Amino acid sequence: MAERDGPVLIDLDEDAPGPSPADAAPVPELDPATREAAMVQVAALAASKPSPLSRWFWSLLATILGFVISVAAWRFVEGLLLASPLLGFVALVLLACFALVLLIIAVKELAAFNRLKRLDDIHRGAAEALTNHDLTGARKVADSVVALYAGRPDTEWGRARFAERRAEVMDADGLLGLIETDILVPLDQRAMREVEASARQVATVTAVVPLAFADVITALTANLRMIRRVAEVYGGRSGGLSAWRLTRSVFTHLIATGAVAVGDDLVGSVAGGGLLARVSRRFGEGVVNGALTARVGVAAIEVCRPLPFGAVKRPSVTALVRRALTGLFGERE
Repeated sequence: MAERDGPVLIDLDEDAPGPSPADAAPVPELDPATREAAMVQVAALAASKPSPLSRWFWSLLATILGFVISVAAWRFVEGLLLASPLLGFVALVLLACFALVLLIIAVKELAAFNRLKRLDDIHRGAAEALTNHDLTGARKVADSVVALYAGRPDTEWGRARFAERRAEVMDADGLLGLIETDILVPLDQRAMREVEASARQVATVTAVVPLAFADVITALTANLRMIRRVAEVYGGRSGGLSAWRLTRSVFTHLIATGAVAVGDDLVGSVAGGGLLARVSRRFGEGVVNGALTARVGVAAIEVCRPLPFGAVKRPSVTALVRRALTGLFGERE
């Protein structure tokens, strides 16, 4: 076969052109449901209970460490007393003061757990009274709510008004609804303001600070502080361990009710985040993160509120986010 020194020409079929870059499909954007998968995982992790073996392990480890530290401290004080009675006495006094502080902390934690248990008992009693239409049970719940908020100036007018009108109501639904409208409405408004403030903070940091780690830290601290403040509004002030128990209860409620999924009351917020994302991706992410924070806040209200929502409408996530962002980007109506 003879070799060719010239160029080789290849005929192209013009009727069947190759693919053009303009015809390529656009890169899909991260939809809200995908973004929310992280929230689902966080909620599931926080709501999951440790296994019995894990609880035994950490309990025994804490007991052993406490025992070892106590013995070592006592040996130290005992040796110091033998070497120098004055220094040993000072060390003994300091150790006694430290033990007293630990005892006070333990008492406060027990009181916090009792307050949370009291709210749970009232909430459970109200739910049973509503289900069974039990007027006697509803009256017991009413007495418990009045006793719970006795001495609080922000509920004084509502408690007085409820005392004047409670004798006129002869059914469980009406009596519990009267408690909501007279006593709990001011507390609901305060709790919603706390949720709005936290959602505004998370949305602002997400939109302004270009660091993902800062978003995570801000969202975590804002949600924990929000849950604690909502509990304080309804009379369930928490401490350290009780705050973790309260947080786990809130996320358990989110998982149990399916509230971490995109629902009807979150569609408007996420849609607003998508429109805002066309202008700025960070602003869009801020709206979504603020909406998720508001979702956690609504769950905290439902967990900490002594009565389930009935006569009073349940807070809407979309309305909370709208008010929070209106306070951030403009004037309120």
